[in-house]
Amino acid sequence: MNSETHFRPLVLIPTYNTGERLPRTVEEVLGVSETPVWVVVDGSSDGSDTLLSPLQEKYSEGKLRVIRLKENRGKGCAVLAGAEIALDGGFTHVLTVDADGQHPAEMIPRYLEAAQTDPEALIIGQPVFDDSAPRIRVNGRKVANLLAAVEVGGGAIGDALFGMRLYPLQAFVRRMKRLVRWGANRYDFEPEIAVRLVWDGVPTLKLATPVKYFNESEGGISHYHYWRDNLKMAAMHAFRLLPGTLLRAPLLLRRKFLERRKVFCLS
Repeated sequence: MNSETHFRPLVLIPTYNTGERLPRTVEEVLGVSETPVWVVVDGSSDGSDTLLSPLQEKYSEGKLRVIRLKENRGKGCAVLAGAEIALDGGFTHVLTVDADGQHPAEMIPRYLEAAQTDPEALIIGQPVFDDSAPRIRVNGRKVANLLAAVEVGGGAIGDALFGMRLYPLQAFVRRMKRLVRWGANRYDFEPEIAVRLVWDGVPTLKLATPVKYFNESEGGISHYHYWRDNLKMAAMHAFRLLPGTLLRAPLLLRRKFLERRKVFCLS
């Protein structure tokens, strides 16, 4: 993307049975985002239509759009569904925000500003946890982050699981279509799409982002199933990414050498 190319982003919120937390999250995002906000309802059965109706009456479709998928297909499929429609509609970037309120809406302008500065980059949120974060979540993601670092040959990704990210749409849709065919349709899509975009030569920027975990009394909800989703991620690394890393090892090493040489020449 060159300097003459237009920059047209949107905020995309995938949701599945998020309950009362959903309209609160969407309204917070609408309050700070100057871009359109799209909600992809991934086959929810919690009355999302009713929950979002007051906001749809308040905002025009140009500001708030709700896309409904008939069946629950997984977070990866929900994001891809919205991204494909956005790309066809002339949008250039999509910022994903989780529907459960964990991602701070006030960070949205910073992501968009960073994307305008470097429009070809994948901007990856780096979570800054507070005391609300379950230790099992904080410690458990260390393995995924280590594997991602091995697979890209360094720290280009940082946190491989955090869902607040800004994707350049063309690169994302092109790669994500293949991932969904391979079965990366749930939470496993986030580490895999990040690794594969780095393999594709997409530059990355990392942006520290506070994260808040809500308990059940605060409307907090999680559809992450530890056994199912962890096994799915383990299979993804074992059978797709790590073998792909071995095949790309010469290219990754060459890229790392050129990066270090560039830093040395500039210093």
